Amino acid sequence: MTLTDSLSRRATQAPESGIVEIINYGRERDNLLPLWAGEGDLPTPQFISDAARVALDNGETFYTHQRGIPPLRAAIADYYARHFGAKLSPEHIYVTGSGMHAIKIMVEAMTDVGEEAIYFTPAWPNIAAALGVSGARQVGVPLEFTNGRWNLDPARVEAAITDKTRMIFVNTPANPTGWTASLSDLSALLEIARRHGIWILADEIYALYHFAGGRAPSFLDIMEEGDRIVFVNSFSKNWSMTGWRVGWLVAPPEIGDTIENLVQYTTSGVAQFMQQGALAAIRDGDHVIAENFERARAGRDILCDRLLATNRVETLKPDGALYAFLKIDGITDSRRAALDIVDKTGVGLAPGSAFGPGGEPFLRACFLRNAGQLEDAAERLADYIGRL
Repeated sequence: MTLTDSLSRRATQAPESGIVEIINYGRERDNLLPLWAGEGDLPTPQFISDAARVALDNGETFYTHQRGIPPLRAAIADYYARHFGAKLSPEHIYVTGSGMHAIKIMVEAMTDVGEEAIYFTPAWPNIAAALGVSGARQVGVPLEFTNGRWNLDPARVEAAITDKTRMIFVNTPANPTGWTASLSDLSALLEIARRHGIWILADEIYALYHFAGGRAPSFLDIMEEGDRIVFVNSFSKNWSMTGWRVGWLVAPPEIGDTIENLVQYTTSGVAQFMQQGALAAIRDGDHVIAENFERARAGRDILCDRLLATNRVETLKPDGALYAFLKIDGITDSRRAALDIVDKTGVGLAPGSAFGPGGEPFLRACFLRNAGQLEDAAERLADYIGRL
């Protein structure tokens, strides 16, 4: 028996990232245009870094509040008042070591080993992996791809529920598809969850990247007191802070002690100086969100308009999030295609196969980047498509 064989099956069977495979394959190439990762190309704004630096210089390096420092929790509640019209108290807010950490601890809280969780495919691969590592059974419900757009059939969700179902993971606007739930979609899902007494874990990280105008519809618009809904969010996308690994949860205060315990037994809290940077971002950084949104809107138009003009890309412009999920005529094996595209064009795309069932013929490109880079990438990809 090898050392690896002696580890738990939950650990050793965790899937390798199909995105990272392509990144590792192409990251050292000259003249590379990397559109494979879910982040922009701008560093964190200086005022955010300065706030963390001042806190570090002031000695804010000790253990701190595991639910988050009080000023940050209050500022997150204010963020929801500004952008969602929601009246939340700081007691609803829990700071975590990234959005991924928030998801993982809520998967632990909502499911026991062998119980089931529903999510919508194609999906950001980390949710299925988090469920598997926690011992829950992943139940993928496919979104429907018709005439270049993705849609949800709530009847499929209802049909997937069993007596072991404990939660529904809802990512909207969605990575990688750009699917954005309507209020009707959310109402249908909430009614299903109420009827069956199950939790909704709502990943609304891209809520402000909604290209129809204003933020995307949210469960906050329709939920009532007592609904079993927890929201996941992160500082990564809005404020160009992907490497900081700071996120948060919005959850009923009634389960706060459980969340605090799970933070204690995973990270024991987020460093206080990092929370001070996050505080500056969410308190003073609405202009950063607006600037990133405008860059994303422009990038979406540059990339999608050029590729759609080839008449060989079926996908329409996404309604939300940061990704074009491209179905290209002639491509069925996206992993092989992503490797080939790196070799022949120097453009890095994520293979749709990394996003589970339904994603196999697609390629994902992040368009939160410099306009010149996207114009270059679009021309290289259009030329590649024309030669297929």
